[in-house]
Amino acid sequence: MSDFQGMEDLLQDFLVEATDLLSDVDNKLVDLEKSPGDKGLLNDIFRGFHTIKGGAGFLNATELVTLCHLTENLFDRLRNGEIAITADVMDSIMDATGTVRDMFGSLEQGMQPGPASPQLLDNLRAAIAGQVSAAPPAVAAAPAPAAVAPAPATAGGPDWDALHGAVASEAMTITAAPTTPEVMHTDVEGKSPEQIIQQAIGRRATDKPGAPSSGGRREVEKGGGGASRSGGGDNSIRVDTTRLDQVLNLSGEIGLTKNRLNSLRSDILNGRNDSDTLHALDQAVSQLDLLVSDLQNAVMKTRMQPIGRLFQKYPRIARDLARNLGKDVELVLVGEETEIDKTMIEDLSDPIIHLIRNAVDHGIEPTADRIAAGKSPKSEVRLEARQEGDHILLLISDDGRGMNPEKLRAKAVEKGLITDEEANVMDERQSYNLVFLPGFSTKDAITDVSGRGVGMDVVKTNIQKLNGSIETKSALGKGTTFIISLPLTLAILPVLLVQLDQQPFAVPLSMVREILPIDVAEVQEVGGRATMVVRGEVMPIYPLNYMLGWASERTPGYGVLMQTAEHTFILAIDGFMGREDAVIKSLEDFRPKGVAGVTTLSNGQIVLILDIKELLSALGDGRGVPRSIFQAAIGAAA
Repeated sequence: MSDFQGMEDLLQDFLVEATDLLSDVDNKLVDLEKSPGDKGLLNDIFRGFHTIKGGAGFLNATELVTLCHLTENLFDRLRNGEIAITADVMDSIMDATGTVRDMFGSLEQGMQPGPASPQLLDNLRAAIAGQVSAAPPAVAAAPAPAAVAPAPATAGGPDWDALHGAVASEAMTITAAPTTPEVMHTDVEGKSPEQIIQQAIGRRATDKPGAPSSGGRREVEKGGGGASRSGGGDNSIRVDTTRLDQVLNLSGEIGLTKNRLNSLRSDILNGRNDSDTLHALDQAVSQLDLLVSDLQNAVMKTRMQPIGRLFQKYPRIARDLARNLGKDVELVLVGEETEIDKTMIEDLSDPIIHLIRNAVDHGIEPTADRIAAGKSPKSEVRLEARQEGDHILLLISDDGRGMNPEKLRAKAVEKGLITDEEANVMDERQSYNLVFLPGFSTKDAITDVSGRGVGMDVVKTNIQKLNGSIETKSALGKGTTFIISLPLTLAILPVLLVQLDQQPFAVPLSMVREILPIDVAEVQEVGGRATMVVRGEVMPIYPLNYMLGWASERTPGYGVLMQTAEHTFILAIDGFMGREDAVIKSLEDFRPKGVAGVTTLSNGQIVLILDIKELLSALGDGRGVPRSIFQAAIGAAA
């Protein structure tokens, strides 16, 4: 470990660049499987590995150099046409890239990587000699000793002296039994999905949005730029210099406008208040307003990253899960150039894994069933991203068996999740949403893959934490699509400002459908709840003061028609103040129930941003409030 002392910056630079190169190599390997005769791809792959080997040699990472050198020799023979590209050769190469990534993880923790497995090295040598055959699965590089790195002393990296001492003190204890090797991800027989997923993603230390993939095809070219290093909670981000130049230019223009305003202020203080001076002041203020708005947008763009960096690791996961289940599945990636707030990328990783796993296990039929139904033996799972307005849509779809609403309702009743009465009044959309209930599963038997009724409820919870929503569409025999809607960024939230008495509150604009006048005489009790009829549809009414537990003597004059993934309802309010783009400030030390955060209006007033989903859940079953309670809440006579 002493080799790295004083080289922390160099090591981190190498890891960033080498991880980008390895991701590029893996993506080109996917293309090479489809176009084995493409010499340009082979040359690019060869150069990438050669560059990684050079950097590793400078860091004295001997075992990494050895593995890269062998793999580079294999690429050299392939590009010279001396050996052919076969499935076994590609398996050996994929094993090598996975082990290189594991070695990056050791380097990132300040440890020299252990040697690659003898089986992997033998497979590479056999491939170079043109003697590859179907061999037992390779094993990953032996992990470095676990006695390991203490927490970093500074933000710059580990405490190298303490790390060296810890390793030295453990030297006498690590020579006993060798660490149990991990099975490489090319062999998926008899393994749980969790193992497959973790091996496909790689260790957390190298779990980056730019992680490589294989086994999928792309319908849209990826956006440019390198992968950001977000593994291990890293807060850094790589930004295109043209975006930084734009921020710098706008900052300079704001400085000039500030000087102009100071000059006009001096003129006015000295008694110059003629129409020309006031007109110039008005122009300067308008110019400043425009520049500040442009600067906000430019700064927000520096946080945006192509979602393709997240997508790239999923084809390998889908392929390995499918092989474990004996299915033939291809993951198609669409819209990888779509940009999303970098802070959301890590939080999206697990929900998308759950949805892909659900599609491969539940959605896709066995090959024999597909053939019997007249479908192609190869099934397709599609992961798509696109921007619509101020939202990002993620679609995870499959061409499998689809969902049967009647079966979903029957299974939910059987498990005691809903009553017979509730099942009888559910429409298709509500039936599909049953899959998000905790404990719901259509599997009759528990396996390593599914049947425990966990996963989909986690997906919904995590999406809601990102101020998003998830919707399900399905057609029996044709397939299922999950649609995730997310805000472009978590830093700015479009809100509708509503009033209770004279107090303003903010509600997410994404939930607002329209604003309606409320006539108390039109409020009826249907099914034990206060309701209004909107275009022939009966909607429950929730007075805002009742949801907040506030006493109020005012009769609400307006209702905000709101829609979440589960509920459509009318929020009864006293008035509204218009739309605002709220800069969210979280409440770290104290967060009242039903409050998502706070924002500041242009007049300096602090406004609470309401967590509508949390307020609804506090009402219990969510079926509304009785008309008597509504009348009491608004102080109206019977």
